[in-house]
Amino acid sequence: MRKAAFYPKIALTNIKNNRKFYIPYLLTCMASVATMYIMLFINSNEGLKNMLGGDYIQVFMALGCIIVGIFATIVLFYTNSFLMKRRKKELGLYNILGMEKRHIAIVLFFETIFTGLATIVLGLITGILLSKLSFAMLFRLLKFPVPFGFNISFSSMGIIAVLFAAIFLLILMSNLFQIRLNNPIQLLQGGNVGQREPKSKILLAIVGVLALGGGYAIAILTKSPLAAIPLFFLAVILVIIGTYCLFTAGSIVLLKALRKNTRYYYKTKHFTSVSGMIYRMKQNAAGLSNICILSTMVLVMVSTTVSLYIGIEDIIATSYPYDVSVWGNNQSDEQISEILGTIENVASQKGIEVKTMVSYTELDLAAERQGDIFLPKLDRSNGISGLSLILFVTQNGYYQLTGQEANLESPSDILIYSSDIPVGDEITVLDFDFNVVQHLDTLPFGDGYSAWQVDSHYIVVYDMEVLNSLYKKQTEVYETSYMPETHIQFDISGTKEEKKAFADTLREALAVTETVTENGETYTATYYHIYVESRQAGEDEFYILYGGFLFLGIFLGLLFMLATIMIIYYKQITEGYEDKERFSIMQKVGMSRQEVKSSIKSQVLTVFFLPLITAGVHVCFAFPIITKLLATLQLTNVSLYTLCAVGTFAIFALCYAAIYALTAKAYYKIVRHY
Repeated sequence: MRKAAFYPKIALTNIKNNRKFYIPYLLTCMASVATMYIMLFINSNEGLKNMLGGDYIQVFMALGCIIVGIFATIVLFYTNSFLMKRRKKELGLYNILGMEKRHIAIVLFFETIFTGLATIVLGLITGILLSKLSFAMLFRLLKFPVPFGFNISFSSMGIIAVLFAAIFLLILMSNLFQIRLNNPIQLLQGGNVGQREPKSKILLAIVGVLALGGGYAIAILTKSPLAAIPLFFLAVILVIIGTYCLFTAGSIVLLKALRKNTRYYYKTKHFTSVSGMIYRMKQNAAGLSNICILSTMVLVMVSTTVSLYIGIEDIIATSYPYDVSVWGNNQSDEQISEILGTIENVASQKGIEVKTMVSYTELDLAAERQGDIFLPKLDRSNGISGLSLILFVTQNGYYQLTGQEANLESPSDILIYSSDIPVGDEITVLDFDFNVVQHLDTLPFGDGYSAWQVDSHYIVVYDMEVLNSLYKKQTEVYETSYMPETHIQFDISGTKEEKKAFADTLREALAVTETVTENGETYTATYYHIYVESRQAGEDEFYILYGGFLFLGIFLGLLFMLATIMIIYYKQITEGYEDKERFSIMQKVGMSRQEVKSSIKSQVLTVFFLPLITAGVHVCFAFPIITKLLATLQLTNVSLYTLCAVGTFAIFALCYAAIYALTAKAYYKIVRHY
């Protein structure tokens, strides 16, 4: 019985004695477990299935669970490497004192059991306690009434227990593998591995410059929002590679350059800090690059989701300029009159007043641009490359939209707005020659359309005859082509719910019911050839979509922030123990405590804020492509995103400075106790 309790007792003693290292590790595990439980709890909530946009939220939460699972695996393995490096000397001592490696393996097994059980249980308890609060916060973001009641998702608990048990099992196997490969002497010296001066890695530095430059170039040069979606992930991969390479190679070059600078190097505080960091730069570089990448992820994730949520009103105003929008393809004058009559009848039935109505017809055209000539784009093998989108509207429609007269005098006269590359005074579109009477400075049709394609053009033509001629030409050169769309948009009186009800009733009134016979069976089918949208229904969908984004961004941002803090903490603590003896020797040869403290401050400041500065540079270079991605989500207010990005960086920098103050203090406490 005593023998059976021996190994668990040693394991508990080890955890207690190394609590300074274990507590951050356990807190990170608990946070990961709690976050995953909350997301699984929301995802499995039965009430979401019956709610508007509930499927969106379930997708967001499922995505968040995948991210947390991957994040937890990577971060826990990474932090475990810190723990093992610190504890190798202790385990080597056990080996020398008579414990065989199999006995050490049993101790590590019990340590893993205790830490795994503690973090899973405490993490689940924390997740259960916070699940209701998180659910309420999500519903507030979605503008939904918060439901009453409290329940526990046992299925979520089971999934988490299995997942994290598997992660801890893999960590245990990794630790046992390290113990098996090392002899007692190597274990005793394990904490000092990597102390040799690293060589300048020119090739690695070149790879880093090229990768980082490539990522920055993609971010800056990508013009089309549609192209930005796949290119963004390529740019992210290149920036990550470049960051690792430059922190590893560039930092060594920088420190060696500082060492060659005799005026800088031969000062007490600089001499000890530079000499200490240069011998430990391989480990430093990995930690610093991880901090930089995590910081960049936090900044991008939080700033984009916050700007999307704050900008919902702008997005709605751009996407829905009127309360109700009705449109249909290729509508004749008679059909348009019938639609207007139906609108009037439904408004009368509902006691709704119709205000500020506009009606116009537009035609979309996809073409390949060659200077001022727009040709049919028949070859689609290269996707959207070289594609130009053109929207045509008559001068009567232009007047309806803007209240301004176009004053076109002939069918060859046009007004034009170009989103990016302007045209000359004469253009050709599908063999039609046009004379540009005026280049418009503003877009009269709403910014949402231009967000999707950089080379977009908005052309005001003489009349419907010109519009129909262009449509007929399209049908000749394309197998399928866009039809002219008739749009009727108007504001109405009433509350939000009354306006939504009006749009729903109008949609049903414009639907066509037909009797269909198929396979000998006759049934009634309803077709919605005329589309009806309301600003109020769209507002609900936007709050669901972007509220879900913000909720996910806040949770993952906090989790990544915790990982950043933990990596910084481990980096400072482990280096503090490594530097303890070195500073003891320096004081014995004449360095005062004040000089030790000054040297510590110099060492920490030299590299501590480098990841934050680099993360800020990453965000600045990513700014163009992020704004393109936001444009695909209908946020075209660049100023708003700029303010959110600056505000997020300022808040994060304050948190970062607080972390610096705490970790530098902990570092100094370690090195001064000799």
